[in-house]
Amino acid sequence: MAVFQIEYRSEILDLEYPVNVIYPDLSRVDKPDDTDIPVLYLLHGMSGNHNSWLKRTRLERLVRTTNLIIVLPNVNNAWYTNTQYGYRYFDALTEELPKVLQRFFPNMSKKREKTFIAGLSMGGYGAYKIALETNRFSHAASLSGALSFDGMLTESLDNLAYWEGIFGPIHQFQEQAMPLLESAELSDKKTKFLAWCGEQDYLFHQNNLAVEKLAEKGIEIDYSTSPGTHDWYYWEKEIETVLKWLPVGFKPEERLS
Repeated sequence: MAVFQIEYRSEILDLEYPVNVIYPDLSRVDKPDDTDIPVLYLLHGMSGNHNSWLKRTRLERLVRTTNLIIVLPNVNNAWYTNTQYGYRYFDALTEELPKVLQRFFPNMSKKREKTFIAGLSMGGYGAYKIALETNRFSHAASLSGALSFDGMLTESLDNLAYWEGIFGPIHQFQEQAMPLLESAELSDKKTKFLAWCGEQDYLFHQNNLAVEKLAEKGIEIDYSTSPGTHDWYYWEKEIETVLKWLPVGFKPEERLS
Protein backbone atom coordinates (compact mmCIF):
# COMPACT_ATOMS: atom_id res chain seq x y z
CA MET A 1 0.00 0.00 0.00
CA ALA A 2 0.94 3.60 -0.46
CA VAL A 3 -0.23 6.23 2.02
CA PHE A 4 -0.24 9.76 0.68
CA GLN A 5 -0.29 12.71 3.06
CA ILE A 6 -1.64 15.64 1.09
CA GLU A 7 -2.09 19.26 2.02
CA TYR A 8 -3.62 21.67 -0.45
CA ARG A 9 -5.02 25.16 -0.43
CA SER A 10 -8.80 24.95 0.04
CA GLU A 11 -10.49 27.91 -1.59
CA ILE A 12 -13.78 27.10 0.13
CA LEU A 13 -12.27 26.92 3.63
CA ASP A 14 -9.57 29.53 2.96
CA LEU A 15 -6.91 27.44 4.66
CA GLU A 16 -4.34 24.72 4.09
CA TYR A 17 -6.37 21.52 4.17
CA PRO A 18 -4.92 18.06 5.08
CA VAL A 19 -6.15 14.72 3.78
CA ASN A 20 -4.69 11.20 3.79
CA VAL A 21 -5.18 8.74 0.96
CA ILE A 22 -4.55 4.99 0.99
CA TYR A 23 -3.75 3.84 -2.53
CA PRO A 24 -3.80 0.19 -3.67
CA ASP A 25 -0.61 -1.80 -3.84
CA LEU A 26 -0.44 -2.56 -7.56
CA SER A 27 1.78 -5.59 -6.93
CA ARG A 28 -0.97 -7.25 -4.85
CA VAL A 29 -4.30 -6.38 -6.48
CA ASP A 30 -6.00 -8.42 -9.19
CA LYS A 31 -6.27 -5.52 -11.67
CA PRO A 32 -3.09 -3.41 -11.43
CA ASP A 33 -3.95 -1.58 -14.67
CA ASP A 34 -7.42 -0.55 -13.50
CA THR A 35 -8.25 3.00 -14.58
CA ASP A 36 -11.56 3.08 -12.69
CA ILE A 37 -10.62 2.28 -9.07
CA PRO A 38 -13.46 2.38 -6.48
CA VAL A 39 -13.14 4.95 -3.70
CA LEU A 40 -14.24 4.98 -0.05
CA TYR A 41 -14.42 8.23 1.90
CA LEU A 42 -13.83 7.16 5.52
CA LEU A 43 -14.75 9.75 8.16
CA HIS A 44 -13.42 10.27 11.69
CA GLY A 45 -15.32 11.00 14.88
CA MET A 46 -15.19 13.83 17.41
CA SER A 47 -11.72 14.74 18.68
CA GLY A 48 -10.26 12.84 15.73
CA ASN A 49 -8.76 13.88 12.41
CA HIS A 50 -7.47 12.51 9.10
CA ASN A 51 -4.92 10.36 10.94
CA SER A 52 -7.31 8.60 13.31
CA TRP A 53 -8.16 5.50 11.26
CA LEU A 54 -4.50 4.97 10.38
CA LYS A 55 -3.29 5.36 13.97
CA ARG A 56 -6.03 3.43 15.76
CA THR A 57 -6.65 0.48 13.41
CA ARG A 58 -4.91 -1.92 11.06
CA LEU A 59 -6.83 -0.43 8.13
CA GLU A 60 -3.81 -0.20 5.84
CA ARG A 61 -3.06 -3.89 6.34
CA LEU A 62 -6.70 -4.92 5.94
CA VAL A 63 -6.99 -3.52 2.42
CA ARG A 64 -3.54 -4.36 1.10
CA THR A 65 -4.93 -6.75 -1.55
CA THR A 66 -8.13 -4.82 -2.25
CA ASN A 67 -8.36 -2.55 -5.26
CA LEU A 68 -9.79 0.37 -3.34
CA ILE A 69 -8.74 3.97 -2.75
CA ILE A 70 -9.54 5.17 0.78
CA VAL A 71 -9.80 8.91 1.41
CA LEU A 72 -9.38 10.10 5.01
CA PRO A 73 -10.47 13.75 5.29
CA ASN A 74 -10.42 16.08 8.28
CA VAL A 75 -13.18 18.36 9.60
CA ASN A 76 -11.96 18.76 13.20
CA ASN A 77 -15.15 18.79 15.32
CA ALA A 78 -17.37 20.45 12.71
CA TRP A 79 -19.81 17.56 12.11
CA TYR A 80 -19.31 17.58 8.34
CA THR A 81 -21.54 20.64 8.06
CA ASN A 82 -21.40 24.18 6.78
CA THR A 83 -20.99 25.71 10.23
CA GLN A 84 -22.66 28.80 11.59
CA TYR A 85 -19.24 30.43 12.02
CA GLY A 86 -18.46 30.34 8.32
CA TYR A 87 -16.39 27.20 7.71
CA ARG A 88 -18.14 25.31 4.92
CA TYR A 89 -16.84 21.80 5.56
CA PHE A 90 -19.78 20.12 3.83
CA ASP A 91 -19.12 22.06 0.62
CA ALA A 92 -15.37 21.50 0.88
CA LEU A 93 -15.80 17.72 1.14
CA THR A 94 -18.56 17.27 -1.41
CA GLU A 95 -17.59 19.82 -4.06
CA GLU A 96 -13.90 20.71 -3.80
CA LEU A 97 -12.15 17.62 -2.43
CA PRO A 98 -13.27 15.16 -5.18
CA LYS A 99 -11.99 17.54 -7.86
CA VAL A 100 -8.65 17.96 -6.11
CA LEU A 101 -8.24 14.21 -5.66
CA GLN A 102 -9.09 13.53 -9.28
CA ARG A 103 -6.06 15.59 -10.28
CA PHE A 104 -3.80 13.64 -7.93
CA PHE A 105 -5.35 10.25 -8.75
CA PRO A 106 -6.84 10.22 -12.27
CA ASN A 107 -7.52 6.47 -11.94
CA MET A 108 -10.02 7.14 -9.13
CA SER A 109 -13.55 6.33 -10.26
CA LYS A 110 -16.09 9.10 -10.85
CA LYS A 111 -18.97 6.64 -11.01
CA ARG A 112 -21.60 6.61 -8.31
CA GLU A 113 -21.70 2.82 -8.19
CA LYS A 114 -17.99 2.82 -7.28
CA THR A 115 -18.10 5.68 -4.78
CA PHE A 116 -18.74 4.90 -1.10
CA ILE A 117 -18.75 6.69 2.26
CA ALA A 118 -18.54 5.49 5.87
CA GLY A 119 -17.68 6.85 9.29
CA LEU A 120 -17.77 6.33 13.03
CA SER A 121 -19.67 8.33 15.65
CA MET A 122 -19.72 11.93 14.36
CA GLY A 123 -18.43 10.48 11.09
CA GLY A 124 -21.42 8.12 10.91
CA TYR A 125 -23.66 11.15 11.01
CA GLY A 126 -21.49 12.82 8.38
CA ALA A 127 -21.56 9.78 6.09
CA TYR A 128 -25.36 9.60 6.15
CA LYS A 129 -25.80 13.36 5.80
CA ILE A 130 -23.47 13.56 2.80
CA ALA A 131 -24.91 10.47 1.12
CA LEU A 132 -28.51 11.60 1.59
CA GLU A 133 -28.00 15.18 0.49
CA THR A 134 -25.69 14.67 -2.49
CA ASN A 135 -26.95 11.39 -4.02
CA ARG A 136 -23.39 10.69 -5.19
CA PHE A 137 -22.68 7.55 -3.16
CA SER A 138 -23.94 4.06 -3.87
CA HIS A 139 -23.19 2.79 -0.34
CA ALA A 140 -23.07 4.58 3.04
CA ALA A 141 -22.18 3.01 6.39
CA SER A 142 -22.29 4.18 9.99
CA LEU A 143 -20.49 2.65 12.98
CA SER A 144 -21.85 3.87 16.34
CA GLY A 145 -23.15 6.88 14.44
CA ALA A 146 -24.65 9.93 16.09
CA LEU A 147 -27.68 9.46 13.86
CA SER A 148 -30.08 11.15 16.25
CA PHE A 149 -29.68 13.91 18.84
CA ASP A 150 -32.68 12.73 20.84
CA GLY A 151 -31.95 13.22 24.53
CA MET A 152 -28.49 14.64 23.83
CA LEU A 153 -28.92 18.36 23.20
CA THR A 154 -30.52 20.18 26.11
CA GLU A 155 -30.33 23.61 27.71
CA SER A 156 -27.88 22.21 30.26
CA LEU A 157 -25.53 20.85 27.60
CA ASP A 158 -21.89 21.68 28.29
CA ASN A 159 -20.24 24.09 25.84
CA LEU A 160 -23.48 25.40 24.40
CA ALA A 161 -21.59 28.01 22.36
CA TYR A 162 -19.79 25.22 20.50
CA TRP A 163 -22.96 23.38 19.53
CA GLU A 164 -24.73 26.53 18.43
CA GLY A 165 -21.66 27.48 16.42
CA ILE A 166 -22.06 24.23 14.49
CA PHE A 167 -25.83 23.87 14.16
CA GLY A 168 -27.43 27.15 15.19
CA PRO A 169 -29.94 27.90 17.99
CA ILE A 170 -30.22 24.95 20.33
CA HIS A 171 -34.01 25.14 20.47
CA GLN A 172 -34.11 23.99 16.85
CA PHE A 173 -32.65 20.66 17.96
CA GLN A 174 -35.03 20.38 20.87
CA GLU A 175 -37.83 20.67 18.32
CA GLN A 176 -36.13 18.51 15.66
CA ALA A 177 -33.82 16.01 17.31
CA MET A 178 -33.05 14.19 14.07
CA PRO A 179 -31.77 16.51 11.33
CA LEU A 180 -31.11 13.46 9.11
CA LEU A 181 -34.86 13.25 8.53
CA GLU A 182 -34.63 16.53 6.64
CA SER A 183 -31.65 15.18 4.73
CA ALA A 184 -33.72 12.12 3.81
CA GLU A 185 -36.18 14.36 1.99
CA LEU A 186 -33.40 15.15 -0.50
CA SER A 187 -32.51 11.52 -1.16
CA ASP A 188 -33.35 9.70 -4.39
CA LYS A 189 -33.54 6.47 -2.35
CA LYS A 190 -30.91 4.70 -4.48
CA THR A 191 -28.12 4.56 -1.89
CA LYS A 192 -27.65 1.39 0.15
CA PHE A 193 -27.22 2.01 3.88
CA LEU A 194 -25.60 -0.05 6.63
CA ALA A 195 -25.37 0.69 10.35
CA TRP A 196 -23.93 -1.04 13.40
CA CYS A 197 -24.01 -0.02 17.04
CA GLY A 198 -22.87 -1.72 20.22
CA GLU A 199 -25.57 -2.62 22.68
CA GLN A 200 -23.68 -0.94 25.54
CA ASP A 201 -22.91 2.17 23.48
CA TYR A 202 -24.32 5.43 24.81
CA LEU A 203 -25.70 6.05 21.30
CA PHE A 204 -27.58 2.74 21.15
CA HIS A 205 -30.99 4.32 21.75
CA GLN A 206 -30.29 7.01 19.15
CA ASN A 207 -29.35 4.39 16.53
CA ASN A 208 -32.48 2.34 17.16
CA LEU A 209 -34.63 5.45 16.89
CA ALA A 210 -32.89 6.74 13.76
CA VAL A 211 -33.22 3.44 11.91
CA GLU A 212 -36.94 3.37 12.70
CA LYS A 213 -37.59 6.98 11.72
CA LEU A 214 -35.49 6.91 8.55
CA ALA A 215 -37.37 3.78 7.45
CA GLU A 216 -40.56 5.83 7.66
CA LYS A 217 -38.95 8.21 5.16
CA GLY A 218 -38.16 5.35 2.80
CA ILE A 219 -34.51 4.93 3.85
CA GLU A 220 -33.99 1.22 4.47
CA ILE A 221 -30.91 0.41 6.56
CA ASP A 222 -29.15 -2.93 6.97
CA TYR A 223 -28.90 -2.56 10.73
CA SER A 224 -27.11 -4.86 13.17
CA THR A 225 -26.17 -4.72 16.83
CA SER A 226 -23.95 -6.78 19.09
CA PRO A 227 -22.28 -6.40 22.49
CA GLY A 228 -19.97 -3.40 22.41
CA THR A 229 -19.21 0.10 23.64
CA HIS A 230 -18.17 3.34 21.95
CA ASP A 231 -14.61 2.21 21.35
CA TRP A 232 -11.99 1.62 18.65
CA TYR A 233 -11.78 -2.05 19.61
CA TYR A 234 -15.23 -2.57 18.09
CA TRP A 235 -14.87 -0.14 15.19
CA GLU A 236 -11.74 -1.94 14.00
CA LYS A 237 -13.73 -5.18 13.93
CA GLU A 238 -16.79 -3.68 12.28
CA ILE A 239 -14.89 -1.88 9.52
CA GLU A 240 -14.21 -5.37 8.18
CA THR A 241 -17.97 -5.88 7.96
CA VAL A 242 -18.25 -2.65 6.00
CA LEU A 243 -15.46 -3.66 3.62
CA LYS A 244 -17.09 -7.07 3.02
CA TRP A 245 -20.41 -5.32 2.32
CA LEU A 246 -18.94 -3.00 -0.29
CA PRO A 247 -18.70 -4.39 -3.85
CA VAL A 248 -14.89 -4.24 -3.95
CA GLY A 249 -13.81 -7.87 -3.59
CA PHE A 250 -12.39 -7.39 -0.10
CA LYS A 251 -10.32 -10.34 1.13
CA PRO A 252 -10.26 -10.79 4.92
CA GLU A 253 -6.85 -10.46 6.54
CA GLU A 254 -6.68 -14.06 7.69
CA ARG A 255 -6.25 -15.12 4.07
CA LEU A 256 -3.18 -12.94 3.58
CA SER A 257 0.40 -14.18 3.76
